[in-house]
Amino acid sequence: MPSLTRPRNGRIIAGVCAGIARRFGVSSFLVRALFLLSLLLPGPQILIYLAMWILVPNER
Repeated sequence: MPSLTRPRNGRIIAGVCAGIARRFGVSSFLVRALFLLSLLLPGPQILIYLAMWILVPNER
């Protein structure tokens, strides 16, 4: 499995969803759709996304 990094190509905002999709070998569209659906539920989704934007390194 590849390590968790934010890719330089194929990102929409920060590349967090694309990085998660690449890490687990699923479609980036699926990860983005699941993230958007999760926004309908109460919780800290935006804060987790922002934290991952800061903590997950860019692809080299």
